[in-house]
Amino acid sequence: MALETEIRAALETLSPTALKIINESSQHQGHAGDDGSGESHWRVVITAAQFADMSRIARHRAIHAALGPDLIGRIHALAIDIET
Repeated sequence: MALETEIRAALETLSPTALKIINESSQHQGHAGDDGSGESHWRVVITAAQFADMSRIARHRAIHAALGPDLIGRIHALAIDIET
């Protein structure tokens, strides 16, 4: 299963109203953390009502918790853009 599919499935548990998963790995070829897989650098743009009453840190923690340690361990860089 492609990493993008796994990320999407994990974040769907947060009931987002909008979700974009963007692979930015090609922008980092040859840099630290580029493992040559083409799946090392990601951006998540997510909108979910549950984030409305959370602090920025709590929102990021919720995303990391939804992804879980296995998935997080396979991602070198994760940029997160959250809207409520």
